[in-house]
Amino acid sequence: MMQFSTAARKMAAFIFFITFTYSLSLAQGATGDPANRLQPTRIQDDFDISADLSNPAWQRATPVYIKHEIQPSDEVPAKVQTKVWVLYSNNNLYVGFESDDPNPEKIRASIADRDNSFRDDFVGLILDPFKNNQHAYELFVTPLGIQMDGMRSGDNEDMSFDMLWYSEGEINDTGYTVAMKIPFKSLNFPQQDIQDWSIQFLRVYPRNSRYQMAWTNVSLDNPCLMCQNGRLVDLRGLESEKTVELLPYAMAFQNSAINNSKDPSSGLGHGPLDGRIGGSISYAPTSTTSLDAVINPDFSQVETDAAQIGVNETFALFYPEKRPFFLREADLFRTQEDLFYSRTINHPLAAGKFTQKSANYSLAFLTAYDRESPFIIPGKYGSSQVRSEVNSYSNILRGRYSIDDESYIGGLITTRNQESASNYVGSVDWRLLLASHYYFNGQLGLSSTTELNDLELYDNPRAFGNSSYDAAFNGEQYNGTLISGEFERQAKYYNFSFGYSSYSPTFQSQTGFVNRTDRRQFEASQSLSYYPNEQWLSRGSVSVNGTWRYDFAGQFQERFLFLRSNNNLAGQTQVSVSYLPLNDERFRGEYFTNMRRVMIDVNTRPLDALSLSGYIDFGKYVN
Repeated sequence: MMQFSTAARKMAAFIFFITFTYSLSLAQGATGDPANRLQPTRIQDDFDISADLSNPAWQRATPVYIKHEIQPSDEVPAKVQTKVWVLYSNNNLYVGFESDDPNPEKIRASIADRDNSFRDDFVGLILDPFKNNQHAYELFVTPLGIQMDGMRSGDNEDMSFDMLWYSEGEINDTGYTVAMKIPFKSLNFPQQDIQDWSIQFLRVYPRNSRYQMAWTNVSLDNPCLMCQNGRLVDLRGLESEKTVELLPYAMAFQNSAINNSKDPSSGLGHGPLDGRIGGSISYAPTSTTSLDAVINPDFSQVETDAAQIGVNETFALFYPEKRPFFLREADLFRTQEDLFYSRTINHPLAAGKFTQKSANYSLAFLTAYDRESPFIIPGKYGSSQVRSEVNSYSNILRGRYSIDDESYIGGLITTRNQESASNYVGSVDWRLLLASHYYFNGQLGLSSTTELNDLELYDNPRAFGNSSYDAAFNGEQYNGTLISGEFERQAKYYNFSFGYSSYSPTFQSQTGFVNRTDRRQFEASQSLSYYPNEQWLSRGSVSVNGTWRYDFAGQFQERFLFLRSNNNLAGQTQVSVSYLPLNDERFRGEYFTNMRRVMIDVNTRPLDALSLSGYIDFGKYVN
């Protein structure tokens, strides 16, 4: 217990340092009052959208224009004209786009799956109903009406998010038009009579370069994209319906086999008839609150995982979540370190979830009774994945409070219990805007683990660092700590960061994705960007970053220096050249030095129907 108390005191002192540092900050995030404000036209009757925008209701709206280029340069007007109309009723938000193109035959549009057309032309919007710059919907549509949607949390985008909405698109002689219809019951928004939302209209125009254009004048020198949105104002009478979604299922199945595999005429032997029932329910009592539950869910129609090559990997591989129950509001559970990984809940018999959002805070709770629970047992040089038939009961509680437009502090508690074993994790995380362009991010965590006592399930004597504990399931009890912090500058031309992270040898998060422990790591990086905006070179950057890693016994483990040059050339061509002049690593008792290598990566899409990529890597690696 002395180890746990000492760690707790260190972490308490660190939290005090964070609070004290932030209290000295005189500069806060500048949100300002945006010059771009749009009051959409209210309509009484809903209508079915069509790609040609032929409904007379569109003519009642006052258009706005996407007139600013933001990529590759933020200092020139948009290359082409894009007109946007916005309507709304009690139940739906309507957005229409008219995208002019001097060469319509060059419009890039292909038949593709949802969320898989980001290299085509498209238009869309970023919508933040709480206007707190913390969470926003991203909704995009190609000229053929194909949808791409995601959830933006700060600088991160989660494209696994899918929402119910409608879209149509059509290419014509002057460009293309797109119509969007977004039900308010698909959105979370404040409970108030008059709504004022943050919004940005965007167009991507891939030609010689991949041009990105916006409604408002976005500066690349401001790292907060959503802080530069415009406003959708004076929305009244929106109906936040109490929606209920039921998805029950029932199935029957029977296994049959040839009685004699050597005699095809021997007939079939039929096994017993079996069956299964279950389902899910979703309930949204308000536009800010949702409740979800599943009983014996059927995920058989979920997309199969993409194959990953793990031949030379000693650590567990990360697979994205694709099950709808776990995807809904997944961003509310996320922290900087992966202390919640929903795929550790493998085969739930029952699970429930509660989420709530407001302008200042978010709250999320998930509980699940799982069958065949997997284990990830981390280590210094590798991790172990253990499949089991062990049942477990997991709880995850996440809260986050927004201090201002770009700062927040959050907490996470996770528990996992089996018959005689348990794992408890508590953490606090933060992102603080200390001054313009300067941020301090971090997370602190404590874990307490009581192992299963089942050597038949897993019996590996691999030690956890220099501690007296090992990886075998022999009923041991131990505690662990996590500390991470980063100070960074984000700006248009010059960026840097330096940070520290540590995972003690006995830190475990059985409901998270922690596959590497017993490490103390120092990292630093800096980069310089340039924007010539020429036909042959639109933008580029040079960067250098380095890492020094030690274990908890103080033994040196790894160091490297990584140099990189990245340039965006004509024909949507990106060329990246990287070099490691310094790369030394200790692995399983052997010390490897002078593992220098060069990497060249080329991607190009000069034509709509042609894309090429190549990767060359030569040098030395640890096998």
